[in-house]
Amino acid sequence: MSPTLASAPGSCCFTGVKHTGTPVGRVEDLGGIPTYISDPPAPTQKVILFLADVWSPLFINNKLIQDYFASCGYIVLGPDYFFGDSVMNHENDRDRQPWIDNARKPAIDAFPAWLDAVKGKYGRENTKYCAVGYCFGAPFVLDLCSDGSVVAGALAHPAFLDESHFEKLDRPLLLSCAEEDHTFPLASRRRAEDIMVARKCAYHFQVFSGVKHGFAVRCDPAIDTQRWAKEESARGIVSWFDRFTV
Repeated sequence: MSPTLASAPGSCCFTGVKHTGTPVGRVEDLGGIPTYISDPPAPTQKVILFLADVWSPLFINNKLIQDYFASCGYIVLGPDYFFGDSVMNHENDRDRQPWIDNARKPAIDAFPAWLDAVKGKYGRENTKYCAVGYCFGAPFVLDLCSDGSVVAGALAHPAFLDESHFEKLDRPLLLSCAEEDHTFPLASRRRAEDIMVARKCAYHFQVFSGVKHGFAVRCDPAIDTQRWAKEESARGIVSWFDRFTV
């Protein structure tokens, strides 16, 4: 088996601050998965696939991030591959690990039909797709970046990755990382970089001090360092995707 670089979600993935705001997207069924859809101000053939953390794309923090990406000129699609049963339904610590173990296979199994439905609706030839994955969503992005489904990918505080994901990488990848991250620690981050350097991949790291795993979604906006890191992560992801969707 390929050595693990980003481990399974842990206790830090189940906490954070709920943000405030008014989401502007809507939920529709795509390929059998409820999907948060946020539209840009003007028609476009640029799409971001938003692969959420264990809180799902329907958590308000994630909705607001998706709306921000849409405001920057992208159609944003967030599949709820938890089918309404996100970590918010599992407050007991003893219940969470079995929930994660049981949630992965249905999500993985449902994803190909969802992706096919997305490309059937939004285009297969002229549409430029990007993908961003937070924690649980990271391996979906690396798979999409290895099979040519997207023009670029991005990760924020990833989980469930091993060396083989980076050995198969075939698209530009941004990694938005916390200085302190139990799932993707410094040694793993450096090993991932070594693999990408050896393979001459196109990549970019953002590494933020003073924040931990989950900062890009569930930071405390009342703390300046955390708020800036979250916002700069999102800005960096948009800027990265803009490079490859012109």
